[in-house]
Amino acid sequence: MSKHQQLLDYIASLPVGEKISVRSVARQMNMSDGTAYRAIKQAEEDGLVSTIERVGTIRIEKKANDRFEHLTFREIANIIDGDILGGEAGVDQSLGRFIIGAMTISAMIRYFSKDAILIIGNRKEAQLEALKHDVAVLVTGGFGVDQDLIDLANEKKLPVISTTYDTFTVASILNKAMTNQLIKKKVMKVSDIFIPIEHTAYLNDTGTVNDYQALSRATGHSRFPVIHHDGRLIGVITAKDTVNKPDKMLLERLVTKNASYTGLNSSVASVAHTMIWNSLELVPVVTDDLRLLGILTREDVMKAMQLAQRQPQTVDTIEDQVAEFLSTETTDNNDIKFIYQVNPQMTNKMGTISFGVLCEVVSLAVREYVHQVHSADIVIDDLHLHYFKMVQIDSEVKITMTELNESRKSLKIDAVATVGNVIYAKSYVSCQLIAR
Repeated sequence: MSKHQQLLDYIASLPVGEKISVRSVARQMNMSDGTAYRAIKQAEEDGLVSTIERVGTIRIEKKANDRFEHLTFREIANIIDGDILGGEAGVDQSLGRFIIGAMTISAMIRYFSKDAILIIGNRKEAQLEALKHDVAVLVTGGFGVDQDLIDLANEKKLPVISTTYDTFTVASILNKAMTNQLIKKKVMKVSDIFIPIEHTAYLNDTGTVNDYQALSRATGHSRFPVIHHDGRLIGVITAKDTVNKPDKMLLERLVTKNASYTGLNSSVASVAHTMIWNSLELVPVVTDDLRLLGILTREDVMKAMQLAQRQPQTVDTIEDQVAEFLSTETTDNNDIKFIYQVNPQMTNKMGTISFGVLCEVVSLAVREYVHQVHSADIVIDDLHLHYFKMVQIDSEVKITMTELNESRKSLKIDAVATVGNVIYAKSYVSCQLIAR
């Protein structure tokens, strides 16, 4: 077992609420501070520990992983606090749709399909008809079912679930769960686009500058991961590391050992931000114990993000809902203004625009402005919003942009939000440019 895994097992064995630190873990396990630090960061990503301001890092109860690829009947029973009355052999089948049984049986039948579940009260005839047509049954209102229905469910291997919630509440819960599932499936992970190790060019730490130059000529690339004999990542070697160095010099003396790396479950968006901020062209993809799995290139990340933007929308996120009410206006001087109509859903309990929504409006407006003016995408690094006056419901907010500073890779913008001719808010936005 690797040292990294030993540390993770040790952290997992600690009682919930216990305070930990890099130094205490390293001393307890007789390992280096660097190894302990990496293990604690991994434990934080895994939900084993949490860092709380003014308290420190503490062991927490690991949350159940609610990211499911398919919404199964078992998941349905869990999220509605239901009891499985029969057909347990089919609880791991996937749900494709749900049907509300608020019509005659003959009208229901045309909506039946094998991946569906019927949400209904104590209508036994409709329940039996659903099972006969290979449709699972969810009984609302806390009603039980007769034994013959349970026998049929067991025979068909289709679950019959009972819940105390009413039909409307169950339908709302399932609709939200299925929407969340679709949104999660839209999130692209490193595992979806990385280049696996069998197609990755890499070097060993026992290699020389001459080996680097030969591989560079053969592949046309200038950056490569460097690994130990056991496959663990040591760092990344680039052309500048080998300039004016003897051909026989070992790479382990030249490699950048604190290079950024990522795991398979990281989101592409988060890795893109790191790569852009640190001007990285390549990031190694590794296991928990730093064994090289492959690489992720800047070009692959940009292509993936642009492809994701062109995909048809299946469900709306909060960002999509805010963007729906944002429009663009071009003045006679070719200045671009953005107009946002404050709708009731985006207000707080006082009837004024939510602070978070206004931040999102500014963010979307800046992103669209950069698209139009600079033909580039952006990653926002910093956004400061100063709210001077409350923006009322149904107000029309106009946002104008002034560029404060521009470089090849970054842009700073002053965004002013007005209602009528009165300034209601000002925002300073710093962002990194991504060529389209």
